[in-house]
Amino acid sequence: MTTTTPGTPPDEAVPRAFTLDDLRRIMRVSVGVEEGVDLDGDIADVEFDDLGYDSLAVLELAGHVKREYGVPLPEEVVVELRTPALAVQLINARLAEGRG
Repeated sequence: MTTTTPGTPPDEAVPRAFTLDDLRRIMRVSVGVEEGVDLDGDIADVEFDDLGYDSLAVLELAGHVKREYGVPLPEEVVVELRTPALAVQLINARLAEGRG
């Protein structure tokens, strides 16, 4: 997914940063939300386990990110992700590397 800055030629489009809101949307769509969990709150540094997302759910999130953004996330790295903030950092790093 790319965007252009006004006045920037389309061939110089830069990838749009992946945000916590993007991750929230994917969490809701791909895995769902456990009762009593508020994804709209400050979840950046809350562990996925505490949000009701086990390692299998995080792998499913990674698959959704790959399908939607074209960003492959290695399974061995994904299973080590503990928080949404770390996931967003990893996805943005992969986008910056041109893997998305």
